Amino acid sequence: MKIATWNINGVKARIDNLTQWLKDSDPDIVCLQEIKTVDEGFPRLEIEALGYHVETHGQKGFNGVAILSKSSPSEVNRGLPGDPLDEQSRFLEAVFTLPDTRILRVCCLYLPNGNPVDTEKYPYKLAWMERLRAFAAERLAYEEMLVLAGDYNVIPEPHDCFDPKVWENDALFLPQTREAFRRLENLGLTDAVRATTDATQFYSFWDYQAGAWPKNNGIRIDHLLLSPEAADRMTSAAIEKHVRAWGKPSDHVPVVAYFDFAA
Repeated sequence: MKIATWNINGVKARIDNLTQWLKDSDPDIVCLQEIKTVDEGFPRLEIEALGYHVETHGQKGFNGVAILSKSSPSEVNRGLPGDPLDEQSRFLEAVFTLPDTRILRVCCLYLPNGNPVDTEKYPYKLAWMERLRAFAAERLAYEEMLVLAGDYNVIPEPHDCFDPKVWENDALFLPQTREAFRRLENLGLTDAVRATTDATQFYSFWDYQAGAWPKNNGIRIDHLLLSPEAADRMTSAAIEKHVRAWGKPSDHVPVVAYFDFAA
């Protein structure tokens, strides 16, 4: 099984790229972030025509997440628990029952950016990360296969960006952000990409500005974190960076992991 995460940066603007990538890459489950549309506006007909079931948690103009899957989930939950006043559409959970009746939980998340750090946006980011940690701890207690996939807006380590000095005062790389990410990992979660490679210059995002893509001035902020039960069945992971060179690209590219759930 192939599970992917991709910040699409506006699904309506990238629908041609998305459908082409679905045909080429053939993922089984896809987590999309920043769909930037209400549920009713999502171009589901184009996706369903390719054989995918569509679940969305949309929002007008910004944010919004979606899960595309070749099989229908048995359960869907919208919104990250822990703050009933949070109206931003950033979290979607889908539960799949595998043929042998085992459970696979896939969560699509779009973690807050947090900039500017001297505004309310950074405390919101840290609070959201703590809510995510509490949620993950609860789900890990089920001892099921769990995949937390999405745009984390976190650069975990210095080698996950082209120049740490450029990012040292950014919400994506501040010590408090990275510490919160480590607390999440320390629950027993595995970073799919870093479990397979220690390579540098291995990025998932390149800004549209200052020639970042041709210069390879990127950062790695899109992650799949796996429960022990899922990590045991992962066979490989990759970043499909060629998509960034397509016309009208997102500034992010798909990150994928492969699993042998028959094992």
